[in-house]
Amino acid sequence: MKDLDPVIFKAYDIRGIYPTQIDEEVAYVLGQAFVTFLNERKILVGRDMRLSSPSLSRSFIRGALEQGADVVDIGLCSTDMLYFASGDLDLPGAMFTASHNPKEYNGIKLCRRRAGPISEDTGIAEIRDLALKRAFPLPSREGVLETRDLLPRYIDHVLSFIDTSVLRPLKVVADAGNGMAGMILPALFERLPCRLIPHCFELDGSFPHHQPSPIEPENIALLQKWVLEARADLGMAFDGDADRVFLVDDQGEPVSGSLTTALVARRILQEHPGEKIIYNCINSWIVPETIRAYGGVPIRERVGHSFIKQTMAETGAVFAGEHSGHYYFRDNYRADSGLIAAVFVLEIVSREGKSLSEILKPFKKYYSSGEINSRVEDIPAKLEEIARLHAGAKIDRLDGVTVEYDDWWFNVRPSNTEPLLRLNLEAKTRELMEEKRDEILALIRS
Repeated sequence: MKDLDPVIFKAYDIRGIYPTQIDEEVAYVLGQAFVTFLNERKILVGRDMRLSSPSLSRSFIRGALEQGADVVDIGLCSTDMLYFASGDLDLPGAMFTASHNPKEYNGIKLCRRRAGPISEDTGIAEIRDLALKRAFPLPSREGVLETRDLLPRYIDHVLSFIDTSVLRPLKVVADAGNGMAGMILPALFERLPCRLIPHCFELDGSFPHHQPSPIEPENIALLQKWVLEARADLGMAFDGDADRVFLVDDQGEPVSGSLTTALVARRILQEHPGEKIIYNCINSWIVPETIRAYGGVPIRERVGHSFIKQTMAETGAVFAGEHSGHYYFRDNYRADSGLIAAVFVLEIVSREGKSLSEILKPFKKYYSSGEINSRVEDIPAKLEEIARLHAGAKIDRLDGVTVEYDDWWFNVRPSNTEPLLRLNLEAKTRELMEEKRDEILALIRS
């Protein structure tokens, strides 16, 4: 029997290189461990288009069945479709994907019933321990496998968030990155009056065009060009498992996750004034400003889906947005969905009768450094040094160290997996942003 490599068990999912770190035998044991941990009689399983996903999911399903659980196999899907299925069918789920990672990776995102998150502190560590011991109770029965196609129901659900009658025949360029958006978007757009101009829609886990990570500027360069060539109203890029969306406006300019969060928050608050909306601690100042301006209550939270979802559950927040392209909706079982965020933007552009670039102008008040990583050997000592040198500013430690002045702010937080510090900095002018970015980077790297 192959030894399991504990390094595959991450903060939010299970992920590693195929077949050296995660293979069919590992997947089989994880199927047994997942069922044993949950003590549930029925689970969901879905998968993305990665080359190893079919065989890994089959092995996981076999382990789950032999451990006594019935399995609903929904086949090829996006991660947010798996979360919808978990909520809709009231079942825990396992999604085979490595999201935006290169082709040699694969893994599993896990959730409880109704898309409840499972992270390191809420189950992944226990599943790891069960899988390492391989001491599973003898089941009283073998489970039964069924297959279901939930794509039509999922599209109905996505469209329920907007008024489709107001949509105009917008021209939309989409880059699926050879990921699951290549299956999901055609099913969506055949229900819309908009014209879809598809690129990289072939499901291909070898990613022949570019890496499925649109948060990296080089991976949306083609989309920017295609939007301008088509004279499109906007562009959309999705990551490999299609749970995150990144937008490009009609001028070919990337739209940050903070601007998208502010835009969707404004729209939701127009329909639901007074609601709570969550943003993470590295979102732009424009996000809480917009929430307050439209009568909402902004709630600041740490980066990461498990923290966001927990706070949504505790506060009843209607929406949450992160800089990283994750957008969470209360009426989507508090799960994230890039697709729901995308249809909100289509509705906003249709309603306002202006270009996306014009709509976004009032939101572009600040200048951001983007996220910059630096390798640091003694991270706790560096964080203390940074806090000490900025003792005159407003400082909080919700997630790393955030330092706030009247006309600029920055956050420095450690990576979960590497000896890296991540800097995000924002200022009221480009010159101040660049000056302070260089100053703080020099401090971090000294």
